Amino acid sequence: MKILWRVQLLQNGIFTSFMLPLLLTWTQANDDVLMLMAFKKFSVTSDPHAVLVNWTETSSSPCSWHGVTCSLDGRVSILDLSYAGLVGSLHLPNLTAMSALGRLYLQGNSFSAADLSASSSCMLDSLDLSSNNFDDPLPDQGQSFFSSCDRLAYVNMPRNSIPGAGGRIPFGPSLLQLDLSRNKISDSALLIYSLSSCQNLNLLNFSDNKLGGKLSVTPISCKNLSILDLSCNLLSGEIPPSFVADSLNLKHLDLSFNNFSGQFSSLNFSRCSNLTVLKLSQNNLSDTQFPTSLASCTLLEVLDLSHMGLKNNIPSSLLGNLKNLRHLSLSHNQFADEIPPELGQACTSLEELDLSFNNIIGSVPLSLTNCTQLQVLDLTSNGFTGNIPPGFCSSSTSALQKILLANNYLSGTVPLELGRCKNLRTIDLSFNSLIGSIPSEIWTLPNLSDLIMWANNLNGEIPEGICSNGRNLETLILNNNLITGTIPRSIGNCTNMIWVSLSSNCLTGQIPVGFGNLLKLAILQLGNNSLTGQIPPELGNCQNLVLLDLNSNALSGSLPPELANQTGQVVPGVVSVEQFVFLRNERGTTCRGFGGLLEFERIRRERLVSFVIVHYCVSTRIYFGLDYIFRSDGSMIYLDLSYNSLSGTIPEKLGAMSYLKVLNLGHNSLTGDIPNSFGGLKTTRFLDLSHNHLQGYLPVSLGALSFLSDLDVSNNNLTGPIPSGGQLTNFPASTYENNSGLCGVPMPLCGSGSHSTDLHTRGRKQSVAMIMVVGIILLYVLAIALAVVIVQLQLQSRELRRDGES
Repeated sequence: MKILWRVQLLQNGIFTSFMLPLLLTWTQANDDVLMLMAFKKFSVTSDPHAVLVNWTETSSSPCSWHGVTCSLDGRVSILDLSYAGLVGSLHLPNLTAMSALGRLYLQGNSFSAADLSASSSCMLDSLDLSSNNFDDPLPDQGQSFFSSCDRLAYVNMPRNSIPGAGGRIPFGPSLLQLDLSRNKISDSALLIYSLSSCQNLNLLNFSDNKLGGKLSVTPISCKNLSILDLSCNLLSGEIPPSFVADSLNLKHLDLSFNNFSGQFSSLNFSRCSNLTVLKLSQNNLSDTQFPTSLASCTLLEVLDLSHMGLKNNIPSSLLGNLKNLRHLSLSHNQFADEIPPELGQACTSLEELDLSFNNIIGSVPLSLTNCTQLQVLDLTSNGFTGNIPPGFCSSSTSALQKILLANNYLSGTVPLELGRCKNLRTIDLSFNSLIGSIPSEIWTLPNLSDLIMWANNLNGEIPEGICSNGRNLETLILNNNLITGTIPRSIGNCTNMIWVSLSSNCLTGQIPVGFGNLLKLAILQLGNNSLTGQIPPELGNCQNLVLLDLNSNALSGSLPPELANQTGQVVPGVVSVEQFVFLRNERGTTCRGFGGLLEFERIRRERLVSFVIVHYCVSTRIYFGLDYIFRSDGSMIYLDLSYNSLSGTIPEKLGAMSYLKVLNLGHNSLTGDIPNSFGGLKTTRFLDLSHNHLQGYLPVSLGALSFLSDLDVSNNNLTGPIPSGGQLTNFPASTYENNSGLCGVPMPLCGSGSHSTDLHTRGRKQSVAMIMVVGIILLYVLAIALAVVIVQLQLQSRELRRDGES
């Protein structure tokens, strides 16, 4: 019909210089409708959010359709369906046939590749297919959109599963940026080809793939290349010494997280005048000195040389020349001696300084307080001694946000001057020898989110009114100190709180019911204090609570069943990525509680092993890497209420905590039976119910706990046979000792030995008791019968007298 109409117009001579462009525009717009409808029909199998609902064949123009942008002449110039939730197999020719389409954005969907070739009329300038489900190799020469779209300048395809491209990507001189990061590309020939034939590329990103082998070429042909990211791959061997020198315009180079080897000092940086970012971390470029040519990189703003095996001293003169440095990371190396004073004198632009996990000694240089732009100072896990300099934040415009000095040998008090750092968010002074109280100025910092000072000798009290000057506090870790007083009731106002650890202090009073207001709370550790009163049932309101440790206090009352209220609803929070260590005290009543759970991400393992609480008991086992894995159906993973005065029965609801790894209710006054629901503790490793007044049988369901490695039900009143057929018979006899009624492996067999004698003794006692009861009953019956006879005789005697008188 459309063709006949066009012919009729020609025959009637209607075409004029005015109507011809209108007709052409209408025809082209109609062609765009056809192409877009073909895309919808053949490429999209599911549209769960109905974003294409207004795409209809009857439309005369697609310019009002969702995701469509048209040019002034009514042609589709941009198609943006990013993060629309579409599912299907992409047929790219349908879209590239629209001769005015310049930008195509399909990122964040679930497309796989049906046909990634392109029409010969392709006019694409930008193509974004990132975050989809492409898992086939990119098409090779002649079938690829790279070769057909000769205006293509920007290609973005990260976060897919593309395995490669047949050894080469046939892009032309128009291509400026190519991002194939976070795929599964393993063919290093593809990288070599791209570096050898990059033409006009200014960005090349192959990061987070599986590229291996040696880096055998330099980007000498890449005259315009300014950003090169090959990080997070498996590249090995030596980096070509002239790799940087051959890249005249290179501004950003990231080779971190590979397997490169060789000496750092062999690299040539003599022509790095444009370089602003250099990242070589997580490679084995061990050396005792820096390349002197690095001083030529005067525009460097970011220098990351962490985890490289560098030794000796920090080169003072070299780093002192890098006046534009904003981020400097030399962490996790083997630097020794002191921080050179030149570093503090040349840090006018420095925003982040990370020297953590080295062997640096001496005092924290006072010159670092001159770094007025410094936002993050990380000197964790070194050998620093002396006092913390008081000069930080001497200026009212101080930018300091994080000060991390944990795991050193610092002494003295916490500087009250830190209270002037109004932008301060994180303070970590853990594992030092600090004394005195925490200055009140620190408690009132308006932006403070993390206050971490565990394992010191701090005293004083936690002030009432915390979180009154802002509710940003998320982490309060002060365990293993000498803090006194009560837990302030105002802690219930800290509604952003995630982690509270106040264990191993000298706290008294009751646990504030306001903890129940902290819906984000994931960890609550109050063990080894002198807390009294009952466990607040309101803790059951903490819907993200995964760790609760109240051991070794003077708590009384019953065990609240509300503690299991969040079971099946817990989702992983920020603490799920933390590194935990579990200190397990091995038996013996001289050691209270199971031990404790500690966060050790900032603490050297060897230093943690020497920690005093590790050697407090005769035997302490250290479990590194205790974690939890669940999505949205989680439960508590650690519950320790041992060494208190809790009474009553164990709630059945606790057995629903299917992700619980540690459960310690030992050393209380609990009564009743062990709940049969404990068979639901499928991931439990440690279970201690010892030193209570529990009675009844051991539930057979406990035998199905396949992950259980430590069980203690000793010193109770349990009876009956130990269930066989599971692993309960594999535990030592000490697990069940001082339960006079338990029998079976590993205890004496039921009906034999001492247990048989005991049964016979109890049988005799029961027989005697039964005889006595029966005798009493018979005497009672005889007495009643005798009384009845006497009464009857008296009645008969009266009747005889009446007869005689009559």
